[in-house]
Amino acid sequence: MTPFNDIRDYVGVPRLVSLRLAPDGNRLVSVVQALNPDGKSYGTSLWEIPLDGRRPYRLTRSVKGEAGAEFTAGGDLLFGSRRPDPTVKDAEEEVPALWLLPAAGGEARQVASRPGGVTGFATGGRTVVFGSDVLPGDEATEEERRKARKEAGVSAILHESYPVRYWDHDLGPGEPRLFSGILGDERLTEIRDLSPQPGKALTNASYDVSPDGATVVTTWAVPLPAGELRTRLVAIETADAGAQRILAEQEGYDFEGPVKISPDGRLVACVRGNHADTVAIPESTLWIVDLATGEGHAAGGALWPMDVVWSPDSRSLYVAADDQGRRPIFRVPADGSEPVRLTPDDAAYLSLNVAPDGTVYALRSAVNLAAGPVRVTADGTIEELDSPAPALELPGTLTEVTATADDGATVRAWLVLPEDASADNPAPFLLWIHGGPLSSWNDWSWRWNPWIMAQHGYAVLLPDPCLSTGYGPEMIRRGWADWGPRTHADLMALTDAALELPEIDATRTAAMGGSFGGYMANWIAGHTDRFKAIVTHASLWNLDQFAGTTDASMYWQREFGTPGNELYQKLSPHSALEKISTPMLVIHGDKDYRVPIGEGLRLWWDLQRSDVESKFLYFPDENHWVLKPGNVVVWYETVLAFLAQHVLGQQWKRPESLS
Repeated sequence: MTPFNDIRDYVGVPRLVSLRLAPDGNRLVSVVQALNPDGKSYGTSLWEIPLDGRRPYRLTRSVKGEAGAEFTAGGDLLFGSRRPDPTVKDAEEEVPALWLLPAAGGEARQVASRPGGVTGFATGGRTVVFGSDVLPGDEATEEERRKARKEAGVSAILHESYPVRYWDHDLGPGEPRLFSGILGDERLTEIRDLSPQPGKALTNASYDVSPDGATVVTTWAVPLPAGELRTRLVAIETADAGAQRILAEQEGYDFEGPVKISPDGRLVACVRGNHADTVAIPESTLWIVDLATGEGHAAGGALWPMDVVWSPDSRSLYVAADDQGRRPIFRVPADGSEPVRLTPDDAAYLSLNVAPDGTVYALRSAVNLAAGPVRVTADGTIEELDSPAPALELPGTLTEVTATADDGATVRAWLVLPEDASADNPAPFLLWIHGGPLSSWNDWSWRWNPWIMAQHGYAVLLPDPCLSTGYGPEMIRRGWADWGPRTHADLMALTDAALELPEIDATRTAAMGGSFGGYMANWIAGHTDRFKAIVTHASLWNLDQFAGTTDASMYWQREFGTPGNELYQKLSPHSALEKISTPMLVIHGDKDYRVPIGEGLRLWWDLQRSDVESKFLYFPDENHWVLKPGNVVVWYETVLAFLAQHVLGQQWKRPESLS
């Protein structure tokens, strides 16, 4: 038996979220997510992963959970938590505060709190910089004003700039600010507001603190005409609150995170991305800036950085970047010289940390491997470390499929085969399209997991068509501003190649996807009837409608232009409604602000009025991904029941989890 036999067991498996290494390289801590005792939600806790071969053990156990681990220069462990402060009578538990777990042992203590909570932190020397949500106006009276809003039942937010929402939450009424403080014997002292009246400049900011604690470098969003935004990189001196200087700013470009300052304090690494348009494709480049002069240059060549950490000598960086369906670690010289691949395997790496001797610690996963901690030496040798999470036995095997598209390009995919698939017992086929669209099927996903489908007998194709990252700019250029037609051709070429395998039953097929993958599921529904069923999750249906209601309209309108033009009509799946005949399962969460619920409702209504056989799985309290454990169970059970009906020819059976 494995967790894939019962989805209720699957959602209960602990999973690693991140790693953090102590400055001296002697301690490694992980944030681990697991089911709360009520079984209705997830919580996080901190676990020690001993580097001497002992078993991992849990460090924190509060009901409210802990997250965001960060070591101080002295080896103490900072973390965020909503746990009550035992030193304060009738302490509030509603907002997260900053806590410290002493390296010498003993109980954790609260070191900083704010009326709007603590939302992230970074350290340098004895300085701690942390974020907090602050109501506009006099900061000294914020606690009273928050209380007055709550008691008056006021939830209204007045916006004067864009954006107003992000993924699954509203922005405001407070504005994110940065504060600095000095580690004291009990709490942070000398707390300063480093960013008075920033507006929305620090929304989702990435920042780091120099090793001496004197400077914080952060991203800073600048509003532009017509609802556009540009992100610059700024330096703020912690001793001179409010004074900032621009390190990097360029018309038509954003300077974004992860922001990392070198160990010698001279250089800053970030990611520079361009503002694409209907012709110019998006680019994402590692960018190195001199902290003193602001002079900058690119590094890493065509690598699309996903995670970055400096080497101890500040002469190079370790970068995790998508590459041919993997995400290796590369060693990238800071002077812009050619990068060198460090890890030779098929895995995907994230949460990079570097010890003083140059050893890299990271989370390593793959399509067929849940994330676990590893040690990577300078020669690329990979050593697995004991994990707080259990190893999983998979119900099948993983292989690769390649194909030649109609324009001559080579495209590839991962293929999951159930363990009993053979020429004598061919498996039904499921095409599962990734979101993004700038993304890749290259690592483990707890939410979009093909092994659940393999446990139920399906062969699952995980394709990287045009617009996928890790294949160079030409792969993105092929599908840019041509989403439906070009991507559809790539997907069909890979599907044809997979269906030639004797282990797969070409007569029992389905397609599904979420977000951009849902867009493509809708497109496929209107452009072929080769599949027996289609599942579309959080999908774009009417591009013109979507472009003005999503949480980041400016991004999508760069690619497609002004809403209402011919490109929207050409690339919108709703334009082929009259050609849809395949049964469809529509899934959408009401709290999805990236692909608003209006897309799902419009699609559902259009299918109903066109008498297309369909069902609508609606989640009133869920976001883009649908994450609550019970709802994840419902999601998989409903998808499997729908596929069983239309692909396997079984009688429709309403999932028990919906009863």
